[in-house]
Amino acid sequence: MIETLKEIWAYRSMIRSLVHKDLRGRYQASVLGFLWTFIVPLCQLLVYTIVFSKVLPIGDGVPHYSLYLFVALIPWLFFSSCLTSGASCVVAQQSLVNKIYFPREVVPIASVTSAFVNMLYCEVVVLAACIISGVQLSVAGLLCLPLVMLVEYIFALGVTMLVSAIDVYFRDLEHILGIISMAWMYLTPIVYDISRIPQKYLPYYKLNPMTNIVTAYRDILYAGSVPDFASLGISLGIGAVILVIGFLVFGRLKRRFSEVM
Repeated sequence: MIETLKEIWAYRSMIRSLVHKDLRGRYQASVLGFLWTFIVPLCQLLVYTIVFSKVLPIGDGVPHYSLYLFVALIPWLFFSSCLTSGASCVVAQQSLVNKIYFPREVVPIASVTSAFVNMLYCEVVVLAACIISGVQLSVAGLLCLPLVMLVEYIFALGVTMLVSAIDVYFRDLEHILGIISMAWMYLTPIVYDISRIPQKYLPYYKLNPMTNIVTAYRDILYAGSVPDFASLGISLGIGAVILVIGFLVFGRLKRRFSEVM
């Protein structure tokens, strides 16, 4: 695994190139272009706010519910993108995979990094919304924000490594993951407050890494405080395990990528 990491580092310029190509080409043919990076999450925010504050008033009693939702929605969209779109990233680059040699791990790393950069742009809008809404942001909390992002990146990369390798052999996986992503969202406190979960189920609920990650984002950007490092540590530990498993599975399955695709 150490040799693989050294090889990936040697191909870091290729990762940068793939990330740049993805970001530049994502909305290249559209009229609004890069603005879709912000329009899509804002439209989703509008829909969820209307549904969960008016139709199904889950957000009742939550001050500034739109901001409460927005702070959690952006990191969730990043993870959801890695889970669903990331699954097909190797298949999408099959012409590259079949023609030249490079460490195949570069492809999922570039896919996750591209989605991560996209999230960073959106977080600028989130920070502006927090300031406009009057949130008293903590300097200590903001200094913890890169750590929370790193924890989420590690977990998302591990998941993408795993599903992108399996998807080469089992193409139905990307459709199954769309259903899993939808269910996972409602098992994560994005549209509702974690206080709605019965106390006896809370320890199991927190085994979902995204629960602690989303809560940490809210602690920093909504409550203006420092996140719970113990809970964040659980997500980091699970994410690190998933990342190692993802690398090992990817390393074993990548040997026959060219034959299968």
